[in-house]
Amino acid sequence: MAHVSDLIATDIDEYLKVHERKSLLRFITCGSVDDGKSTLIGRLLYDSKMIFEDQMAALEADSKKVGTQGGEIDFALLVDGLAAEREQGITIDVAYRFFSTERRKFIVADTPGHEQYTRNMVTGASTADVAVILIDARKGVLTQTRRHSYLVSLIGIRKVILAINKMDLVDYDHATFDRILGDYTAFAAQIGLSDITAIPLSALKGDNMLEPSPATPWYHGPTLMGYLETVEVADATRGAPFRLPVQWVNRPNLDFRGFSGVITGGEIRPGDAIRVAPSGKTSTVTRIVTQGGDLDVAVAGQSVTLTLADEIDISRGDVIAHKDSPAHVADQFEATVVWMHDQPMLPGRPYLLKLGAKTVTASITEPKYKVNVNTLEHLAAKKLELNEIGVCNIATDQPVAFDPYAENHDTGGFVLIDRLTNNTVGAGLIHFALRRSENIHWQALDVAKKERAQLKNQKSCILWFTGLSGAGKSTIANLVEKRLYTLGHHTYLLDGDNVRHGLNKDLGFTDADRVENIRRVAEVSKLMVDAGMIVLVSFISPFRAERRMARDMVEVGEFFEVFVDTPLAVAEERDVKGLYKKARRGEIKNFTGISSPYEAPEHPEIHLDTTSLSSEAAAEAIVARLKEAGVI
Repeated sequence: MAHVSDLIATDIDEYLKVHERKSLLRFITCGSVDDGKSTLIGRLLYDSKMIFEDQMAALEADSKKVGTQGGEIDFALLVDGLAAEREQGITIDVAYRFFSTERRKFIVADTPGHEQYTRNMVTGASTADVAVILIDARKGVLTQTRRHSYLVSLIGIRKVILAINKMDLVDYDHATFDRILGDYTAFAAQIGLSDITAIPLSALKGDNMLEPSPATPWYHGPTLMGYLETVEVADATRGAPFRLPVQWVNRPNLDFRGFSGVITGGEIRPGDAIRVAPSGKTSTVTRIVTQGGDLDVAVAGQSVTLTLADEIDISRGDVIAHKDSPAHVADQFEATVVWMHDQPMLPGRPYLLKLGAKTVTASITEPKYKVNVNTLEHLAAKKLELNEIGVCNIATDQPVAFDPYAENHDTGGFVLIDRLTNNTVGAGLIHFALRRSENIHWQALDVAKKERAQLKNQKSCILWFTGLSGAGKSTIANLVEKRLYTLGHHTYLLDGDNVRHGLNKDLGFTDADRVENIRRVAEVSKLMVDAGMIVLVSFISPFRAERRMARDMVEVGEFFEVFVDTPLAVAEERDVKGLYKKARRGEIKNFTGISSPYEAPEHPEIHLDTTSLSSEAAAEAIVARLKEAGVI
């Protein structure tokens, strides 16, 4: 809905032209739970006459039924649309609302205040120009106020309205306002926020929302709407280097081949020389094509299709830039990561990293540190829990084009996705490429995997034995290796216990250490496959994600997941090493099947039911499968 104007009745065409020329401001409201964010937005909509009569009637009815103002109008209900939000009186999801005034158009994101939903706040802040940080005048600066302010600074929002709300509940006390402002500005200075405009408000009563309030004669600054209508937000993308992340290769017929996307920085003209990342290939722009016709110049924010003078290979996810100011390219970089999932971030675990239109596999090393948002102290960390913020090194399985986030938010910001569930688990901001990633290259070798395997009269592969402790993995793997040896094949058995005496002797049994344990073994297995060998890996390897990582390291057909399926009760009954008894007594922590989960394979190549198969029969079944697959 648009602001009601007299032109609507007298000259609708002129009204639409005026409305089209208005600037657009995106802003976010954030702060601690119950600071009044939804009420503030609802009041803005109400005072700006942005509510239809039927909406007003529904609001009055809902206020009496589920409102929190004793039957009076509860403006928060205009924004809190989820049933759970109305029942609890809090915001859970990000709610976007559009409204306009005579001077400007607005999109506001109402974000959750509860710590549990901090991840939703990050989503809303990612596109905002201004942040409205609310503080309850009765409570002052809280932990979540600091957390949201730190995230605002991290994401790159530089203009902040400090809305000290509920002043009516402290009798509009000037000293209270000054005390909160002093506390906040002291913290803000530490995180680089300096452009702060503090406004004393009562969103419920309307004080200093649209008009100056007589209840605060000591305040001489702008009203909230006055600030929002007049604040100038520089478009940094216009002066940035040209960037066009390719979203689509446009090939409607044999005579046309263009590269489509939204320009995220700078400008481009026909005749400009360009360079494509990560390939490094160059060409010249011949046309800038849009639905409305060709352009002489295109700028940041426009959706265009570029045609080039040369037939060069460009794919979705590549970045087109000016030849003299290309995007960075690396497969390792340092980044700040905001963890957004209930399951912790585990170093070494593979995730999908989506940067612009490019999606690659990535793993995160152990965090360099995590940030205490209250003190800004850097703390040692082995992993990141929900809502924690850390600085980490990230490695991708292939080079990607990027810019530091401080230079370009679109080509410097990424999300992390769980490979099994497709849930977004984290968001990241790239700092810089690691120097070693630019200096390390694959060395070409004349003798390859195929030749090494042919010399051994076999195909190289991995037999990955997984199952509970006591299932019989090592016993069966040992029998398989003996059988292959008698057949004249070249093998090596990597056993979980044996590897922990050397390669992995520095690792414990936490989830993070288990992930690193499997990552190292998978890398060693990959090298042995490249050497042409049949590698037998006998590890509990409890997590599907790490087994999937090991599988993806080799070619299709080179990985055989062997599920040694033994029920927990049977494995515990065997208990050859006495480990289950110790785990039941609490003497062993993080023991798979007792105090740590085991994720059974869903589609293993070989499934061995050890309740009906002897170890010898299981081994023969595996050898038969290898013959069937042409490995031996």
